[in-house]
Parts: sequence; C-alpha cells; structure tokens
Amino acid sequence: MTMISEQVNPAREYCGSLTEYKRRTTREVNIGGVPLGGDNPVRIQSMTTVDTMDTEGSIEQTIRMVEAGCEYVRITAPSIKEAQNLEEIRNGLRQRGYKVPLVADIHFTPNAAELAARIVEKVRINPGNYADKKKFETIDYTDEAYEAELQRIREKFTPLVELCKAHGTAMRIGTNHGSLSDRIMSRYGDTPLGMVESALEFLRICEDLEYYDIVLSMKSSNPQVMVQAYRLLVQKLHEEGLQPYPLHLGVTEAGEGEDGRIKSAVGIGTLLEDGLGDTVRVSLTEEPEEEAPVAAIMVNRYAHRPGHDGIEPVVQSPVDPYAYTRRHTLEVGAIGGNQVPRVVADISRINNPEYKDFKSIGHFYLPEPDKWRMNDLGADYIYSGSQPVQWMLPNGLKEWLDYDVWLMADDKENKIPVLTAGQLLEEGERHREINVLKIQDDEWSDAIAARLREDLTLVVLLHTTNTHAMPAMRRFFFRLIDENLDTPVVILRDFPDLSPDEFQIYAATDTGGLLIDGMGDGVMFGTTNLKERKRESLLEAIKMYNNTAFGILQAARTRMTKTEYISCPSCGRTLFDLQETTAMIRKRTDHLKGVKIGIMGCIVNGPGEMADADYGYVGSGKGKITLYKGQEVIKRSVPSAKAVDELIEIIREDGRWIEPEMA
Repeated sequence: MTMISEQVNPAREYCGSLTEYKRRTTREVNIGGVPLGGDNPVRIQSMTTVDTMDTEGSIEQTIRMVEAGCEYVRITAPSIKEAQNLEEIRNGLRQRGYKVPLVADIHFTPNAAELAARIVEKVRINPGNYADKKKFETIDYTDEAYEAELQRIREKFTPLVELCKAHGTAMRIGTNHGSLSDRIMSRYGDTPLGMVESALEFLRICEDLEYYDIVLSMKSSNPQVMVQAYRLLVQKLHEEGLQPYPLHLGVTEAGEGEDGRIKSAVGIGTLLEDGLGDTVRVSLTEEPEEEAPVAAIMVNRYAHRPGHDGIEPVVQSPVDPYAYTRRHTLEVGAIGGNQVPRVVADISRINNPEYKDFKSIGHFYLPEPDKWRMNDLGADYIYSGSQPVQWMLPNGLKEWLDYDVWLMADDKENKIPVLTAGQLLEEGERHREINVLKIQDDEWSDAIAARLREDLTLVVLLHTTNTHAMPAMRRFFFRLIDENLDTPVVILRDFPDLSPDEFQIYAATDTGGLLIDGMGDGVMFGTTNLKERKRESLLEAIKMYNNTAFGILQAARTRMTKTEYISCPSCGRTLFDLQETTAMIRKRTDHLKGVKIGIMGCIVNGPGEMADADYGYVGSGKGKITLYKGQEVIKRSVPSAKAVDELIEIIREDGRWIEPEMA
C-alpha cells in the first residue's frame, strides 16, 4: 500500500496532528482571574443584548448568562457614555457576588476603548474599523503610502495598548470578514489572507510594545471562509515567529434554531477537531443565555477525548487547508462528478413504509389529485436495508437495498445494491450502473483499492466507529487521494440517541469538517443505533436527520437548498426586536432557495458582518431601516412598517423573487 508522505510541509503548520487529537499549545492570558489558553479548559462566553445604558437590565441579563454557563460576558460600548456605564454594571455585579470578567465590545471609537480599558477586564477591538472608516473605495497604494497608513494606525492604537498594559487589561483583536478596511481590501482583497493581515498589523504593534495579553479571532458568517482564516492565522503566527496567542472561535450572525446551531458547528467544530480554539461564542438570534449551553455541547465533546484511537498518522495533508477545492470524483449515477452532494435517508427501521411516511424526508403524497410533491429538502435516495418498499417510489427516488435482498428483488434496475467489503471481493451479480460499497474506515486493503480502481460503478458509503470520527474518515479520503482513486464517497454517521442540539452539533462537526475541505459527495445519517421507539417518534428522528443533512450541506457552502438568514444575535445597539423581525422576514421570504438575507440590528453590524448576504435589512435609527443589495445601499430611512415590503421589491427588481405559490 502506498503511504502518504511523512515529510512536514512548513506552509501547512496549522494543526498538531491530522489524526491524533492534540489541542494547540498557546500562551495563557489572564482575564480577570479566569485564565484563557495554556492548560485551561476551552472557555465559553456570550454577549448581552439589552441597552448598555440599562444598568439593571444589563446586570440581570449577565447573571442569567453566567448561570447558563458563560465564563466571560461581552457588553457593547459604542460611545463614551456606554463605556462609562460599564463601571456601574461591573460594580452592581460585584455587589451581588458575581465576579465574571467583562469584555467591552468596541467599534469605531478609540476613546471609548481607552476608557473601557480602565474599567473592565478585557476590550475587544475590530481592526477593520478601529482606525479606519469604510467607504468601499479601492485605493492603489504604493509601498510608501501603505507604510504611512501603518504608521497612522500605530499612532492611533498605541495609547490603548499602553493603557491595557498599565491596568492589566486583556485585549481581543477580532477580525470580521465583512468589515475589512478599504486599505486591506485594496491590497489583499476579500480573502482569508486579508482577514489575517488585518489582525497581524495590530498584533505586530502590540509585540513591538511588549504587550502580550492578547486573544485573536477571525470571524465570518461563511464557515468555509472562517475555517480557512483561522488556520492561516495560526500558520502565519508560526511563520513570523510571533507568540502562539489563544483563539476565540465564532461564526458571526449564525442565525436561529437548527440553522444557527448547524452553521456554528460546521465552523467551530471543524476547528476544535483541528485542536484550535481556547474560547467559544455561539452567535444565535435568541436570548444570550441560550447560547452558552449550545457552546458547551461543542466544547465538552473534547474535554476528555483520548489523544489517539488507532488512526494511521499523517503529517502532510494532500488537501489545501486554506482554500476550498472539491475532491475530483467520477460521476456514478447521480453521485459525484459535478453533481451536488446527495442526501440519503435511512428508512430501514420503518416497517412497511406508507405514502405518508415519506413526508419526513420531503416527499408529500397529495390524495385528491393522486400526485406527489417534493420540497427543497426532498431526499435524493433512500436506504431501506432489508425491507424493500412495496410500491413505486416518487420523484425519481432510488432505493438502496442490502445486497442479499437486492439479489431477490424483481426490479433490480430501480433498486441499488449495498455491498459489504467481503461481498465486493466475491464474484456475483451487480447493478450495471451503480453499486454501493459500505465500508468502515479501517477496512482498507490493497484488494479493496484494486476493486475501486477497476470497477467504475462503485460508490463508497464510508462509516466509522472510531471516537475520532472526522479524522478517521478524513484519513480514508487521504488514502483515496494518495492512490489516485476517483470513487465518489457518501459520508455515513450513525449516532446513538442524542438530544436534537447534540445531534445537530455532532453531525455538523463530523460531516461538515470533511465537506469544508472538499471531501464528500453525499451524506447519510443512520438509524441503526437508535433505541426501540414508536413509529411516529422514529419518523420525527428521520425528519430531523434529513433536514440536518441539507442544513450541513448549505452551511458548508456545497449545496444551497433554502433561504439563508445572516442575522445578528442583537446587542445593546439593536434598534428593533431582532427575533420578531427575523421571524417576520422569514415568513415572507423562506421560499427563496439559495438567497442570503442579512438582518442586522444596527448600522455598526450592518454593512460589515453581513458581507456574505445578497440583501440586507439594517436598523439605522429608531423605526428606520436601511436596505442593501450586497454592500450597496439601495434605500435609506425606510419606515420599519414598510421595510419588508420594500425589501421584497428590491429582490423582485433584481429578478430573484418567486411567488410563494410557485416555489
């Protein structure tokens, strides 16, 4: 068997091991007596949503967050008055016995940051807007002109660094993908490298001034961009000989409900698997105390994970971790090649499936016209195992059957055999177009490789029982790449009974971490390990599995099947009820497949953090909304009562509106 090269590639030193769980070693940063990084556990934090000038409301909400598991609490300080009021909030918390470290969130206002540094335990600055005003201009800098800009930043930033040193205040230099400065955009473009360089410009100043109490972050609403930026940041720190600073992980504006959880886990979970991350914030459009328990599910999965679980080591990845490229595969049936990744629904636990059961996988039987309808989350294939469906399947669905059962089927053309590794190596009847090999990650052999090479009708259904599920499956993909095998692969994960939050997070981490790096031509979540349960309960689980699969593909940017909402979790700057407004906009637009709509509570988060959105709805004043197409302002000061209608009109004028009844 050909081995993957064990030579270290210095350009890819972002991860201690691609097979063995190793948390990255970082500096320890003390934040108000709750140290971060080093040997400390991964910390959990969130951000208040009430007006910072509401002292009692901020205190009460902070207490609820702490009791939900927050170890740091961030509070917005957009101006001097809010920064000053942080002292009242802090004193009120201390009087009630709560010593949680507070973090001042700063945008645009260095004087507010300098005041906050005297009061709270940590300040967060955004290098994209701390010393720059974004005008969306492209500027052709000479090297001398660019150096002059860096000197201007140094002069503006140095006072804050000196204050933080004097008061023992920590700092997060937090880049946001959507708020890169015109200067960075002009030189590096809208790229992960631009995000990294934006932070490094400020970090180099800190090191020159011998200030090291720093945490770094690279946030984006696009998990693919976010993962690439964090990895590149770690590599650049190593390359430049800078300190190994701890990392704060987060996907900006992840949204609400299952979409917010899945999107967050695809980004955060992938990096935790890499051993990266020292503190986590899950940004949900929900009450902030709902965020910490979700973050805890992600973090606790790694708290006692053993270092190694029998996976063959790999030092050099054959996949570029800093740029997305989908693995090249053959197209077999409708799987692989240029086809979008497919969703396979496991209905093998349903006895004698009926028409109505297929509602759980997005296929609806309409009795009166005697027709079938499929929604955007309609499964592409079903796996029925040893129980073939006894009626003609709708909407082009194909059925996967265990090989022995397939051999007995009357209609072998429209049913697809699923073979074990042993069955594959034996001679026997096969489907003429597509045959599925269900194989575990550690079943690789030269004989299997030879069959994959010679039989171009094969699709791999890859599963694992390894504790380190994602790296174990990734190792199998690396073998395929190393052997120049173009066989398409469907990723199978089979979990025991979990809560909905646990399932969505674990599934999004294990499969999303592969999809982010271009590996995987489909997803299937098995029901084998579920306990015995009533039919309706089982169908509910199958529905959740099916919806989660589509959600993961969308979050990983590999298959867009529904409207995506990039909505901030709200904060003290929010100018309207964000949860209510998000629900209202979803009600009117959730049929617009593949459209991304940003819903931002204020102008601070608006044009920046919704950079990945096609359209934007941004609070610009009390009862006033600014509407965007991409980064372009289309309408200003729209009364909130008319803003959703005006948003729909912009989408209509852009040619992307579909009437709901036609969707």
